[in-house]
Amino acid sequence: MAEEWKGVFEKIDDYRWLLPKKEGMRVPGLIYTNEKMLQHLRMDRTPVQVANVAYLPGIVDKSMAMPDIHWGYGFPIGGVAGMDVASGGVISPGGVGYDINCGVRLLRTNLKEKDVRPKLHDLISALFVAIPSGVGSKGRIKISTQEVMEVLEKGSQWAIKKGYGLAEDALHTEEKGSMEGADATKVGQRALERGRPQLGTLGAGNHFLEIQIVEEIYDEEIARVFDIFPGQITVMIHTGSRGLGYQICDDYLRVMGNAVRKYNISLPDRQLACAPVKSEEGQNYLKAMKCAANYAWANRQCIMHWTRETFERVLKVGPKDLGMVLIYDVAHNIAKIEDHLVEGKKRTLCIHRKGATRAFPVGHPDVPEDYKGVGQPVIIPGTMGSASYVLVGTERAMQETWGSTCHGAGRVMSRTKALHMIRGEQLQRELGEKGIVIRAKGYKTLAEEAPSAYKDVNEVVDVCHNAGISKKVARMRPIGVMKG
Repeated sequence: MAEEWKGVFEKIDDYRWLLPKKEGMRVPGLIYTNEKMLQHLRMDRTPVQVANVAYLPGIVDKSMAMPDIHWGYGFPIGGVAGMDVASGGVISPGGVGYDINCGVRLLRTNLKEKDVRPKLHDLISALFVAIPSGVGSKGRIKISTQEVMEVLEKGSQWAIKKGYGLAEDALHTEEKGSMEGADATKVGQRALERGRPQLGTLGAGNHFLEIQIVEEIYDEEIARVFDIFPGQITVMIHTGSRGLGYQICDDYLRVMGNAVRKYNISLPDRQLACAPVKSEEGQNYLKAMKCAANYAWANRQCIMHWTRETFERVLKVGPKDLGMVLIYDVAHNIAKIEDHLVEGKKRTLCIHRKGATRAFPVGHPDVPEDYKGVGQPVIIPGTMGSASYVLVGTERAMQETWGSTCHGAGRVMSRTKALHMIRGEQLQRELGEKGIVIRAKGYKTLAEEAPSAYKDVNEVVDVCHNAGISKKVARMRPIGVMKG
């Protein structure tokens, strides 16, 4: 474990705090936060991780952290860093995380609360049956190892081709649900074995499926483009690449440990193990990471398909009346090769976003055609009982954060501490009294993921909005939650 942060925080403005360069740091650190959340960081070790990332070869501008920053493996969760590929910039599995492409998709419907509330218990129970969840859960999809490799290279496109959803779903998915350059031969046998039975499963931890009501609209023009209106029922799906992504990360951390010695890379923390992007080790990890990202998109695509089917069956509505359309799907844990301006010159960077969301602005070529006039949707999940948000990317994010923003609330309490302090049964009762129906595999998960274990998502989003690195569009509140 790293030592407590003993450096200074230089205030730039109310939402930006600089960690000045010290010996070994190639660039300064920058944390997006406010005075209140900064007090917690003063007693935390995560600023040390922000500083440690600044030691990595090829890093440009700053080692950044979003307001939902908390302790992670190597990089902090909430960490963003850009490495210049041409000048020996590195790629680090710790800068992506174990749950590669843990991400979230938001679905809109034509429904209002009155259409859902009378059958909410039935709906949550039916979803609980239709979508396998929990630690090590196995899915409904039976495929061979050879087919798993096809999923890894085609992502959402594989799922749609097999009948799990509609062709247009891919248009509103980051990378259209399939990263080019994924190579399943770079994925180990153990990862393939773990991935084969888990496609179409929610998993456990902070993963969830949530039925929500649109509570407030901040920008009516953009909300209209996304087809969001007050009182509307939305559905949010939050999960990742399951055991397959975890195994790929684990396998390549060993590879990178050897690469650090091979390329004589000096690191302040061995969890930052890395290799130059252009190296064989760097390229192999990138190809395997893309496979895990594609698996996660296929996973969320299958879950969305069963969600549509379940709503139609329980509520006895047809697809047209239901109107369940994907607004957008974003990755939270990923590395991307992107072109950005560095000191006025276009450079090819490896952008690590770990617990951070891509937030591209109006007109960006990677924004879906029908959203180009407003910018890329940014989906920010809250916690059980707290709000979730839709934002959009901004030009300022492109200038300051490589087009990145926060990804959620961010933990302030470890799972172990939460288990000691919170009773799952009591939490379920309390949320039930607020009209929130919850189904989970066990009370342990509920305790670990209690709202009090997280920062206030409203504050986190306000920091990003006020700092100008994303812009608020709508807020939703949960009425039904399915947890692993």
